[in-house]
Amino acid sequence: MSDASKAAPHSVTLTTQDGKSVVMPVKSGTLGPDVIDIRKLYAELDEFTYDPGFTSTASCESKITYIDGDQGVLLHRGYPIDQLAEKSTFLEVCYLLLDGELPNEEQYKEFKRSITYHTMVHEQLQFFLRGFRRDAHPMAVLCGMVGALSAFYHDSTDIYDPVQRTIASHRLIAKLPTMAAMAHKYSVGQPILYPRNDLSYAENFLYMTFAVPSEEWVSNPVLTRAMDRIFILHADHEQNASTSTVRLAGSSGANPFACIAAGIASLWGPAHGGANEAVLAMLGQIGSKDHINEYIKRAKDKNDSFRLMGFGHRVYKNYDPRAQVMRATCHEVLRELGIKDPLLDLAMELERIALEDEYFVERKLYPNVDFYSGIILRAMGFPIAMFTVLFAVARTVGWIAQWKEMIEDPDQKIGRPRQLYTGAAKRDYVLPSKR
Repeated sequence: MSDASKAAPHSVTLTTQDGKSVVMPVKSGTLGPDVIDIRKLYAELDEFTYDPGFTSTASCESKITYIDGDQGVLLHRGYPIDQLAEKSTFLEVCYLLLDGELPNEEQYKEFKRSITYHTMVHEQLQFFLRGFRRDAHPMAVLCGMVGALSAFYHDSTDIYDPVQRTIASHRLIAKLPTMAAMAHKYSVGQPILYPRNDLSYAENFLYMTFAVPSEEWVSNPVLTRAMDRIFILHADHEQNASTSTVRLAGSSGANPFACIAAGIASLWGPAHGGANEAVLAMLGQIGSKDHINEYIKRAKDKNDSFRLMGFGHRVYKNYDPRAQVMRATCHEVLRELGIKDPLLDLAMELERIALEDEYFVERKLYPNVDFYSGIILRAMGFPIAMFTVLFAVARTVGWIAQWKEMIEDPDQKIGRPRQLYTGAAKRDYVLPSKR
């Protein structure tokens, strides 16, 4: 196939070696590079593209999130992530992602009320929960429980009814923290606590996770704000693996609870949602501040398999815009708790050295959001197995917003990627006795 050449300002003509050609329109977004619409390629040329990982392919048109990795930009509906994390609340960001605009006071009050009064789950879900082993990973439990919601809430599974879509969206955002806390309580053998309508979203989650019936639970505003910021910073991140999974599952017409369960399963992969867990594993491997220089040297050696986890980012080739907010939050939490944890001291020293080392600065290998979130969650008392669960709680609104947008997009159809077949050519079956 020959190289593509521009035939007009808003189209590209592609000509094959046998002389066939196709004119493909070029679309421009609000921000970011232009996109070549290749939908006619296969129909007119009987050829298609090869793009493992879809790193050069736009699978959809979206108005929700924009990322510029080179410039370190992350916008939700046009609003910079650092402004939202500093000035907004998670529920306000939820409304923004779902509706497209920030709510006024009355809209926010009604939305908050709807989420608050959907936080309880069907009582029989507790019996479903007890079917899991006590040592089951909380992500396995959460994936199963979310997938089972469609068996309990039949009145919000019609994806073509906008009212039911809204009800399902609110239910998922409201119930994920409850189910996440249930999974944690079950794993540690403590009684499950019902949600409280007098607490904020993040505060309620901390209460359900850490309170016990035998003593009074006292809210800490610093930890509540930190939890809220963590939720905001993980709310959506464009077409990542789990979001693409939700969209692909949704393209078949699957109910929203099944789609979010699929997203949770995808997020569980260590290459996606387990990065902050990997940071703590790396810190454990380093062991003490005395060994930092040794491991920094190993990280610089291209022949050494050791890598500094939580530094740099696949998308951001500059500073992760979420990391600046998370860094400040991390130091606030550590200062508030006054914890003397050798692992946390090690992390802070590693951060200092890496930010001053020319090797990392020149390559823009700055600490990312996962580096700081893992430290914060450890300091707050979350077990490592819960880290990805918290990611799922936060990302649910992003998944729902993307799913909703896909359902309402007339151009969307059931996902069906192509393949480059390299297997055996057609051949005839041979009887076992003649093989």
